[in-house]
Amino acid sequence: MAVVSCSIDLPGLYFDAEKNRYFPIKSRIPGSSSASASTSAQKPSPKLNQIWKYEGTRRIADAALEHICLDIQTPDGITKSEILLAGGLNGTFCLSEVGYVGRRANNGVQCMPDLVQPLNIEKQTASLNSPGLLWRPMGAVVEMLSSVSCIKISRNYHPQSTDTDSSVPHALVTTLGSETSGGSVYMMNLSEPLEYGLGIAMLSGRFDEISRIKSTVWTADSNSDGNQAVIGTNIGAALVHIESGRRSWICRCKSDVLSLQFDSSGNIVLCGLRNGAIVTVDTRQKPEDLHDRLPKHQIPFPSSKTSASSSGKGQKHEKQWFELRGNIRHSQTIFMPSSVSCLTALKQFDQYFLASSMDGTVRLYDHRLTQRGPVQFYDGNVNSHTRIQISVDPSERFFMSGGEDFCLRIWSIKSGEMLYEDKFMNSVPSVVCWPRGVHDSNRRPANHFPGAWLGSQEGLFYVNDL
Repeated sequence: MAVVSCSIDLPGLYFDAEKNRYFPIKSRIPGSSSASASTSAQKPSPKLNQIWKYEGTRRIADAALEHICLDIQTPDGITKSEILLAGGLNGTFCLSEVGYVGRRANNGVQCMPDLVQPLNIEKQTASLNSPGLLWRPMGAVVEMLSSVSCIKISRNYHPQSTDTDSSVPHALVTTLGSETSGGSVYMMNLSEPLEYGLGIAMLSGRFDEISRIKSTVWTADSNSDGNQAVIGTNIGAALVHIESGRRSWICRCKSDVLSLQFDSSGNIVLCGLRNGAIVTVDTRQKPEDLHDRLPKHQIPFPSSKTSASSSGKGQKHEKQWFELRGNIRHSQTIFMPSSVSCLTALKQFDQYFLASSMDGTVRLYDHRLTQRGPVQFYDGNVNSHTRIQISVDPSERFFMSGGEDFCLRIWSIKSGEMLYEDKFMNSVPSVVCWPRGVHDSNRRPANHFPGAWLGSQEGLFYVNDL
C-alpha cells in the first residue's frame, strides 16, 4: 500500500514540503504578540517635527544612500564620525561628514540645511533641532563610468558594539552600465580610518573594481559575513566573491532582476523580477559560469488568458509560462501585480520581508507561508513605473517610501496603517535610509530617535522625528 505525503493546516505550525515536516510559526505579523502589542501601544506614532533640505546636493543622491559611523584620522588622533555615502544617477559617488563644524571643515564643500517645514518656527528653536551641515572634503567625490545603482554595507556592521567585529570592512558599490560598457561591482575599503587632506587619492585609492559584466547591474546585496555579494542584472543573478572577484551565475532568465536580498543564513537569495515574480534561489550548489548547466524550470504565471470561442460557447484557457535556470524553490515562488521594485528583509523577524511593485503595491510576506499569500497589505503608495526604495526603521516598527506624486509616506509594519503622508518636494523621493547607528550624540538628546535621509533629483532632505 503506497503512503502519500500530504499536509493539513495545524494552528501554530507550518508544513515544509521539502523537509516533509511541520515547524512552529512565530507571530503572524512582526510585533503582533501580546507582549509586543502592549509595549508598542505606549510608543507614539512617528511625528515629523522638522524637514530640512540641503543646498548644493542636486542629483548627487537620487540612486543610493547609506549613513554609517566610521573612524576618522585627525591631528588629535582617531575619532568616530557620522558619514553619508551617496550615489547619483549621473554617476557621482560622494562621501560627506554629517553635522561636523571644526577646523578641518574649511578644506572642502559645505552644504547647509534649510528648513522646509514648518515655516512658522522660531529660528532659535529650529537651530537646536538642525541635523547640522554636510561637509564634503577634498577628494571625496568619484565620477563613475555610469549611474550608481546600489550602495550596500555588510550586515555584520553593529555600530553600538565596542568589539573589533563592529568595524565596517567595505562598502559594496555597483554601477548600472551604459551602451558602451557593462555594469561593474566595486569594493570600497573602509577598514582603515579615513584621512582627509589627501586630495583626489582620498576615495579613488580605496575603490577596487572586483567584477565587470557585459550586462546591466540593477542591484546588489552583501551577505552577513561581507565576503560575498549577489548582483541582479538584466540576464539573471550572480554571486561575486569579494576578495577574488570570481563570479558564478545562480539564476538566468530573460526578465531583469530589479531587486534582491540575501536571507539571514546567506544561503538563500530572493530575486524580484521585472515580470512581477519573486523567486527563491538556493545558492548551495557547485558554482558554474555556464548558464546552460543550471537546472531549467518553467514557472507558470498565476493568471491565465481567457478567450471566448467563435460560437460564444465555452472558454479557452491558455496557460502562460516563463523560463529560468537555477536552483529554484518552486513552492516559494510568488507574484506581485507588476515589476518588483524593492525587497527588504526584516532582521528581528528573519522570515519576513516587504515587497513593493511598480504599480504601488506593498505587501508583507512570511517566507514560510508564501503560498497562503501576504500577511499584511499597505495601501496608499503611488507609483506606475519608477524604481523606488522602501526603508525600514531600526526598531522595525515602521517603513517609509516616496511616491510618484512627490509624497513621503510612513506605515506601521504591524497594523498596515499609514501614519504619515506629506508633500514637501517637487521630485520623487526615490531613495530613503535611516542612520545605521549614531556614535556622536552631542547634537541629539540621548532618548532621541534619529531621523531619516531622503534622496531625489532635487537634492538631499533630512526629516526629524520623535
